[in-house]
Formats: sequence, structure tokens, C-alpha cells
Amino acid sequence: MSPKRLYRTFAVAEAITWTLLIAGMVLKYGFGVDIAVTIGGGIHGFVFLSYAVIAVVVGVNQRWNVGRIAFALLTAIVPYATVPFELWLVRRGHLEGDWRRERGDHPADGSFPNRVLRLVLARPFVSIAVGVIGVAAAFTVLLMIGPPVPPPSVG
Repeated sequence: MSPKRLYRTFAVAEAITWTLLIAGMVLKYGFGVDIAVTIGGGIHGFVFLSYAVIAVVVGVNQRWNVGRIAFALLTAIVPYATVPFELWLVRRGHLEGDWRRERGDHPADGSFPNRVLRLVLARPFVSIAVGVIGVAAAFTVLLMIGPPVPPPSVG
């Protein structure tokens, strides 16, 4: 799978899971179906974290600057923003090219993120397993911490 296709897949999945979360909130607050947010929110949370990992990996592979990678991550916070951002990346050619499995002549190719990228690409099955376990661990920790607590009302 090319970097472009992988990024598109997760950008669309992230947007779809926003729909699940919003539908869950409508069911919870409109009809009292509390479990809907638990299910929709859980799926969205896992895909959100997965999208973040993919955005960083693809961003390093495509030699995006830190600002572009950070913006890719920020688009996951705004409902449905990952899809227009992905379309913008395609129009600008920022998703063109294959995976960079070997060191090239680019000065950044010797940097730590690029060395890690080549290690990840050299062992895709192990990297996918580590990525899934890492996302699952982060997801579990976030579930244990729980949702943010609103401040007490004044007055």
C-alpha cells in the first residue's frame, strides 16, 4: 500500500468514526441510549490514535515539515477535517511517491526519524504489530484516565 493510499484510508476512517461518535451523542442525549457514546466514542478514539500514528509515519516518509505534520494531527480534532486536508495534500503533490526504504542523498535521511522510518519499513509486520499494541496501550491508558471533568459551576 502506498503512503497516499494508507493516509487516505485513515483520513476517511477518522471522518467516518466522527459520524459514529456524533450519532452516539445524539442517541445518548436525545434518546437516553448511553451505550451509543461508549461504542461510537471507543471506535473513534482508537481510529483517532491510529490516524495520528499514520500521519506521523507518512509525514516523515514524505519529508513534510514539522508544521505540516502537526497540522495533520490537528485536523483529527475538528470533525471531518482530515478529508479536505488529505485532498489538499493530493492536489499539492505532498502524498506522491513510494516508501523510502533506503537512505538517499537528502540531508535529512540520516536524521533519527528517518532512521526509525527505514527500520519500520524494513520490518512491516513487526512494525504493524508494535503500532497496534502501542495504540491499544495508549487507548487503554486514556480509558483509565477517563473523560475530562468539567469545572464546577459557579453560583
